[in-house]
Amino acid sequence: MKTLLLITGITLLTSITYQPAPPVRFTRYFVAAESYESVGVVDVNKDGRPDLVSGDFWYENAADPKALFRKRHLIGNQKRFDQYYDDFSTIPLDVNKDGNIDVLTGGWFGATLRWLENPGPGKEKQWTIHDIGNVGNVETVRAWDVDGDGIIEIVPNNPNHPLKYFKLGQNSTFSQINVAPTQGHGLGFGDVNDDGKGDFIVSDGWLEAPNWTLHKEFALGTASVPILVVDVNGDKKSDMIVGQGHGYGLHWYEQTLDEQGRRSWKKNTIDDKNSQYHVMEWADITGDGKPELITGKRYRAHNDNDPGAYDHVGLYYFTWNGKTFEKHTISYGQPGVGKGTGIYFALADLRGTGRPDIIVAGKDGLEIFFNEGAGR
Repeated sequence: MKTLLLITGITLLTSITYQPAPPVRFTRYFVAAESYESVGVVDVNKDGRPDLVSGDFWYENAADPKALFRKRHLIGNQKRFDQYYDDFSTIPLDVNKDGNIDVLTGGWFGATLRWLENPGPGKEKQWTIHDIGNVGNVETVRAWDVDGDGIIEIVPNNPNHPLKYFKLGQNSTFSQINVAPTQGHGLGFGDVNDDGKGDFIVSDGWLEAPNWTLHKEFALGTASVPILVVDVNGDKKSDMIVGQGHGYGLHWYEQTLDEQGRRSWKKNTIDDKNSQYHVMEWADITGDGKPELITGKRYRAHNDNDPGAYDHVGLYYFTWNGKTFEKHTISYGQPGVGKGTGIYFALADLRGTGRPDIIVAGKDGLEIFFNEGAGR
């Protein structure tokens, strides 16, 4: 049985030593020309091989390398609004505890958080949709262990609506826990003040656990989802990595403390040449034991109404050299040549190589970038 390596988007604080790693080689693999903006990884048929779930379909992994993800199965009919499918995340979770992994999603237009029930192997039928709640317009959804019990909670980013999260209880039911009266575009989670508790990061500050006190220490604009909370420079203090989801810019904010313990944030540029850095992950894809930043330009985030909409698209990873981030291009060019991101992508070892591959959906199609390891 192959081992599934799945990166969930939960960020970890990491103390880092720095040595340059040789660049990673990727093999690009086309899966489908669909325009769903989210993809997740689930072993749907329980054969030990991770499959893909995106929009209305799951794509079957195969023992034959020539047949990888060629066979697809209909699971539903996501509602379409203009040029968007109302499906902005694909979070794997066995909601009803029947041993089959379900997925959770939400949409901007329907403003509803919901889960799709996996009927189990060999059952070719559409997955039943269960509404969790009407939560307001859903930019996207993330899964974080908010209360520290080792089980993920479901957190929708609802700009201009209250910040809340949902905890799975008994009988496939979710309870809503309110955090703050409002939130903006962008959301992160991590231990900002190093007290062992996870805090929320919103566009105009951070909310300190457990009472969710708002500290208005920065203004991040139309920030990415997620905002990453990681120790970039290895000084034992949590920093932030923030993309501009609907404008130009990718930055990291260095946390500093003065002698009186007063906190401030120094904004540092990672990349100001690309727009629509809407989604990102922090994971070791080079195999050197240190995490990298994986991100790219979301293709047509606001249907050509964002700054830089007609620029080339790209997918990148960034390595930290001890002083700055270095940019490595995975794919770049005009749409159809380069590959942009959607709103939610996945990292997983799809072939049992021990290396995480990158699976990216979007209005420019669903593709895999197989991780072939570091070349020299």
